[in-house]
Formats: sequence, structure tokens, C-alpha cells
Amino acid sequence: MPVPVQPIASDETLPKSVDVVVIGAGMAGSAAAYFLSGKGHSVALIDKGVVGGEQSSRNWGWCRQQHRDLRELPLAMKSLEIWGELNRELGAETGFRRTGLLYVTTRPDDFAQWERWTLAAREYQMHSHILTPDEAKAMTPGSTGDWIGGVHSPSDGRAEPSLAGPALAEAARARGATIHQNCAARGLDIEAGKVVGVITERGRIRAQKVLCAGGAWSSLFCRRHGLRLPQAGVRSTSFFTKAAPQVTEGGLSMPDVTIRRRLDGGYTVGLGGRGLVELSPQGLLYARQFWPTLKKRWDGVTLGVGRSFFDGPESFASWNLDGVSPFERHRTLDPGADPKLVNEGLTKLAEHYPVLKGLEVAHSWGGLIDSTPDGIPVISAVDPLPNLYLSTGFTGHGFGIGPGAGRLAADIVAGDPPIVDPYPYRYSRMIDGTDLGAPGMM
Repeated sequence: MPVPVQPIASDETLPKSVDVVVIGAGMAGSAAAYFLSGKGHSVALIDKGVVGGEQSSRNWGWCRQQHRDLRELPLAMKSLEIWGELNRELGAETGFRRTGLLYVTTRPDDFAQWERWTLAAREYQMHSHILTPDEAKAMTPGSTGDWIGGVHSPSDGRAEPSLAGPALAEAARARGATIHQNCAARGLDIEAGKVVGVITERGRIRAQKVLCAGGAWSSLFCRRHGLRLPQAGVRSTSFFTKAAPQVTEGGLSMPDVTIRRRLDGGYTVGLGGRGLVELSPQGLLYARQFWPTLKKRWDGVTLGVGRSFFDGPESFASWNLDGVSPFERHRTLDPGADPKLVNEGLTKLAEHYPVLKGLEVAHSWGGLIDSTPDGIPVISAVDPLPNLYLSTGFTGHGFGIGPGAGRLAADIVAGDPPIVDPYPYRYSRMIDGTDLGAPGMM
């Protein structure tokens, strides 16, 4: 079943021309549309499905700086600054609360890694607090875990994925943008080697610039125009519960399960580091670049064979711009939850917190996380095809860093001074032979 997301209306008329077309109305695309329209640009925000219908409503809702890859940390820190003002600025509820985030563990390797990261992050003026065993226990009253320590970031927070993306899209419309749902972009309109617009299922939109924020579909979209974009889809399972006793006000990561308090009094539950990677043509195409990542994450990854080989964003598909595209055949990618992982999550929660035994699942779902080989998104101009820009490959981080990513994408598209150094997010690293290595902290 689709994840519940705040519905919003579409604009009836497709514009003939705009300054910028944003493809994909998830968190990255909606935030970019909001900041671009705030800069005075005319924007059309289009989506093959609905605003926030795919991964942007299927994540855990963590808004964190803690344990980010250090290359991504400056953008995460800017995002938290924006999150702190967003409810007031939008005049809408995103669910953001600066509740802090807490990690506790029984694993020496985890704790040693956290210590190293916390020390390195101080160079960026990011201060997390390493916890002793007694402090970790004091911050998790009622838990049964024999924690050897933990780490706490009081400036991090949580938000509601079902609310935040739609709130940003509506705020973009209030600034003059138009929103077009169930309106797939079939491809780019190209003249003299430059992008001059987008061809949608409802007609052509002329544009000076195009930003593709298509999540797991971005690589397939780029491949239609001969552009390489190494991405891999990782299938995940999450769920949320009915109202339950409060054991944390924010987010809590334990060795085998993670929870985030919700506005409705329940918990969103995830199993960190667990995912299914299905064999696919796209996966085979970029296998060499992803091999270091696969080796590093091997313990939590399950390999399988499924429909991804023949259908969906990782298949090899061809289509004419005047015919039905794969994006129209898959309005909302909605993989099912793995019931074994749901049961495992409930079992682990009851073991760690007896007061949570017998929790009722309100909704469970699967998602497809768009990942890059180095775990860092692409937020960049695409030099081989002028006037095309990308904001994709967020590797499960897109919700929390979405506001900052949207601002950075808007700055790059507009040619304004960027909010952070854009170099780590450049597209060229994906195609110029740069040694991408494996991701840092996830």
C-alpha cells in the first residue's frame, strides 16, 4: 500500500515556457522549486506521480548532522539551520522538532567509529557528545540493553516525511511556481546540443534550464539521452506503529533497530544497514564502481533476483518521446514491506524496551533508496549537456539534508554563490575516472 502523504492539488494548465522545469517532486525537487521561485525564477514542478509519493515519504524522518560522511557534513549543518526556521517560514507544519538524536551500542567497533567521527567533526564546529555506559543508560530509561556507550547530538531533530515535502511544494506555489502531478517527463527537448525544455506526457514545456531530481529514476532518465549516472537501488523496509508509550522524544538508534517518535504518538521503525539489492541491467552496468561499497556493507545486504531485471527504474528500457514511457507505467514505485523484517523490528523493540511489547503496526512499506558508489549525492550541472542539472543519489540521506540540498541546487542553477562548496557533489566525478572508493559514515 502507498505510504500516507499529505495530498495537494495540481495546477490545471501546463505552462508553455518557464525559466526552470524541476523533474521530480520529492524532497529534493520540492525544496529546489521553493528556493528557485524565491529567487524570482518561474518554475514548473512536475512529477510522474504525486508530490512526495516515493522515497521522500518512505524514510525514517531523521534530520541529522551526526554521523554524516564528512564530505556531506557542511550541507547537513546548513540543512539543520533551515529546518529550524521552516515551519515559521512556510506557515505550515513539517513536523520538525529539535529533539536531539541518540545512538547507543553494545558493539565496540561502533563505539570506536563514533569516537573517531566525533573528534573529526569538531573541525566543522559540529559537537556531538560521547556517552559513557552510565550516561547511555541514563538517557535510555527502561531499556534492557547493556550499553557500552553512546553518542548524542542535541541540535539534531526529526520531522514528518508525509508533511514536509508537500509543505515545501505548496510554499513554492505561493511564490509563483506551478505544480503538475501525474505528469511524467518523457525526456529532454534538445536543440543544437543544449537542453531547451522538457517533453511531458501532456506536452512540451520550454525552459532555460532543467533540474532532474528523479530519485531512483534519474539514471534511467539520463540513460535515455546517452548520459552515464551510476546509481543503485537498495530496497528497504520500514513501518510505523499506533500510539505507544514514550521512550524517546526524538530518534534512537540501537544496534539492530531504530525508532523515531512521531507527532501522532507512534514510532517510525527501521532496521539500519539492512537492504535488498536485486540483480538488474543497471546494476551490472555499474557493478565495478559499486564493488567497494558492496564489500563494506556486505553483512547487511541481501542479493536477489526479481522484477528489477525486466521492469522498473533499473531495467534497460527504450521509448519514443511521443509514446508511453516507463515513468507513466510506474506512477508510484511501491515495493511491499518484508514481513520478516517487520516482525524482527517488533521483536527487537520488545527486547530492548519491555514497555513496547505488543506494539501494533499501523502501516508498513518498502522503499527504493537511490544510492551512489561513494554515498554522496550529485547536485551539479551536467557539463556534457548544457542547461541540464541533477539533484539525485541521496543514498538514504535526502530527507534530512533536503532543505540544504534544495538551496544548493537552486544556487547552482541560478548561478548564485553556493550555500556550501559544491565540489564534493559534482557530476563529473561519476564519469571522469575519479576513484570513488566506498562511502564514509552513513
